[in-house]
Amino acid sequence: MKQLFAVLLLILMTTPCLMAQKTKVSNPRQELSQARSSIKSGKYADAEKTLATLLKDSVNRTDKRIWLAYYDAVLGQYEQGNEKLYLKQKYDTAAFFAKALQLLTVAETYDSLTDDNRKKHSQLLNTIRPNIFNGGSFLLRKEKWTDAYRYYEAYIDCSRQPLFEAYQYDSLDTRLPEAAYWATYCGYKMQDAVLTLRYHKLALKDESKADFTLQFVAEARKWLKDDELYVKTMEEGFRRYPDFHYFFPRLLDAYTSMGQYEKALALADTALMLKPSSELFLFAKSTTLLRMERYAESIKYSERLIEVNPNLAEPYFNAGTAYVNIADRLADRKEKKLVKQAYQKACPYMEHYRKLMPNEKAKWAPVLYRIYLNLNMGKQFDEIDKLLH
Repeated sequence: MKQLFAVLLLILMTTPCLMAQKTKVSNPRQELSQARSSIKSGKYADAEKTLATLLKDSVNRTDKRIWLAYYDAVLGQYEQGNEKLYLKQKYDTAAFFAKALQLLTVAETYDSLTDDNRKKHSQLLNTIRPNIFNGGSFLLRKEKWTDAYRYYEAYIDCSRQPLFEAYQYDSLDTRLPEAAYWATYCGYKMQDAVLTLRYHKLALKDESKADFTLQFVAEARKWLKDDELYVKTMEEGFRRYPDFHYFFPRLLDAYTSMGQYEKALALADTALMLKPSSELFLFAKSTTLLRMERYAESIKYSERLIEVNPNLAEPYFNAGTAYVNIADRLADRKEKKLVKQAYQKACPYMEHYRKLMPNEKAKWAPVLYRIYLNLNMGKQFDEIDKLLH
C-alpha cells in the first residue's frame, strides 16, 4: 500500500509539469498575429524569423495566411534595401538581390496555394523580376557560378509559372535566351553536364552567343561520354560557325581517332573552300592525306602551306615524312634510283624541321638517321647516331 501511494504521489507531482509543458507548444494563430504586428511596425526581419519558424512545421506549410504574411515580411525588407540603394546609402548589394529572389520564391509558393492575390503580386513582381536577372549578373562577375545559376534559372522559370501567365514571357520576353545562355555558361564553369544542357535549346536562340553555347554543349556531351552526340554537336557547330576556333580541330581529331579519314578529308576540303589560304586548314589536309598514305598529295599541300608561312615547322616534317614513306614504297619494288631520289628530297625538309624545332629530337632524329644511312652521308650519320645512342 505504501508503495502504491508513493507512485500515485509521484504522478500527482509530475502532472502540473506536463500541463505546463503543453502551454509552451507553439500557437500558430498567436505567432502569426505577432508576425503581423511586427510587419505593421516595420520590424520585417523579426516577422520573417517568426514565420520561418512556423513553416518548419509541415502542418503549417499549406496555410496561405502564413505565406501571405511571409510575403509581406520579405517585401518590406526588399523595399527597405531598395530605398537605401536609391539614396546611395551603404547596403549589401548581394543581400538586396537575395531578397528579390526570396520574394519571388515566396510569391510563387503562395500562388500555388491560392490565386487570391495573383494579379496584385504579379504586377509588382513583374517590375522586380529584372533584378533577378541582375542578381545573376552580379554573382557571375564575382565568379560565383552556383549562386548565379540559381538566379538565371529562377528568371527563366517565371515563364512557366501560373503567377505570370498574363505576361506571356515565353513569347514576349526577349531576354529569356540570354538568361538561358548565362545559365548554360554557369553550368559549364561548374563542369556540371546536366546543368549545362538544361537550358541549351533556349540558349541557342541567342544568336549572338550560339557559337559558345554549342561549345559548352559539346563539352557536356564529352563529359557524359556520349560520343555520338558530341560529334553531332561539333558538326553542327562547324556547319554554322566554320571560323569559330573550337569546332574544326576537335571534329577533325574525332574523325581521325575513329579512323574516319574520308570524313576528315571532306571536312578539310569544306574548310579550304571557305579559306583557301588558312594555315590550319592546309595543315589539316596535309596531315590527313599523309595518314591516308596519299603521299604525293600530302607533299603538295605541305608545300602550299610553306608558301603561305615558311616559318611553320610541321609542314616540313610532313613533307619529309611523306618522301621517306615514298622511298619505303619504292624500295619494295627494288627501284634503287628512285628510292635514292626520294631520300634526297626528304633530306632538306627534315633538316629544316630540325632547325626550326631543335627540341623535338624524338621526331626528327630517327627520320634523319634513316635518310643519312640511305644516302651514305657518313659525317651526318655519325652525329645522329651519337644523338640516338
